[in-house]
Amino acid sequence: MRLLLFAGTTRTAEIDGISAAGADPEAMVWTPSADAEILEYGEPVRAPEVPVSPTGCPTPALATRAVRELADFETGVVDAGLAEPTAAPTVSVGARPGEDVRESDPVPTAPGAYAAARQFGRQFPDDEVTVAETIPGGTTTALGVLTALGEERGVSSSLPDNPIERKREVVAEALDASGLESGDAAGDPRSAVRRAGDPVLASAAGFVVGAARTGTAVTLAGGTQMLAVAALARHAGVERPLALATTTFVADDPAADLRGAAADFDLDLTVADPGFEESDHPAMARYVAGEAKEGVGMGGALALAEREGIEMARVRDRIRTLYDELVEGEPAPAGRDDGPR
Repeated sequence: MRLLLFAGTTRTAEIDGISAAGADPEAMVWTPSADAEILEYGEPVRAPEVPVSPTGCPTPALATRAVRELADFETGVVDAGLAEPTAAPTVSVGARPGEDVRESDPVPTAPGAYAAARQFGRQFPDDEVTVAETIPGGTTTALGVLTALGEERGVSSSLPDNPIERKREVVAEALDASGLESGDAAGDPRSAVRRAGDPVLASAAGFVVGAARTGTAVTLAGGTQMLAVAALARHAGVERPLALATTTFVADDPAADLRGAAADFDLDLTVADPGFEESDHPAMARYVAGEAKEGVGMGGALALAEREGIEMARVRDRIRTLYDELVEGEPAPAGRDDGPR
């Protein structure tokens, strides 16, 4: 199994109050590049720091990296519109950073990135792949794509208090700027992501369409952004089985109704519980408080840990160590801070 991370940016993230995927707007633009480096190397290399929210919630990349170290699975990174360079080796599909979704043509490279990623998916050598994403502001563009497709759904948020009404306002402005009504892009995924989405959704959807049609077993690792990828694939005519693996933080979010949406899109849903409430360490306490919830394939990685029989206490212990070394800058004390779950 290989986890393939689609990393990119959209200026939609600069809208005030939309995303907590970075300490501030200047740091947020580096988040996808840093996430890719943490996944590949265990630490930022070219990126200046580990991404944290304004309140100190660390990137979900720490959890995915922790599981990778314990389960030893393969990874890869697709440059799906990075605004800043990354030291992680990447595959390019010709995507460029997305503009503010409220512009008339926010993702002009979407059709080309979709096509290139679809060809990459067709040629993908592995029998099984887990598809993940990192893009600040991505739940808002996911809502835009779902609305353009005519799929009236809620989305989750990296913030404890989901600004869903603000997101709906942004999406309404986006559709108006593009001359679209809800459902106008039904059956036309490339138009949906070009006019109302982001380059990560375009690239990931194209890959999933290509991989699924050649028989590769595809698991979408994430929350409502991966749900939007599934919707795009279904609107592209993909009927093969698709799986969705996420965290309890997203699955229990009433704004998202992920379980209902997964059933409607015929997705085999796995919900992984990392047991973060059993630890009072700041690396996990902010998740329990409702921040971040998903990203960088965390749900898929946790599901893989469960499949491999790795205790969640070991995962939490490794996250704690990574946080203390990378964020606090000091070695973690010996021993675990939680139970044997």
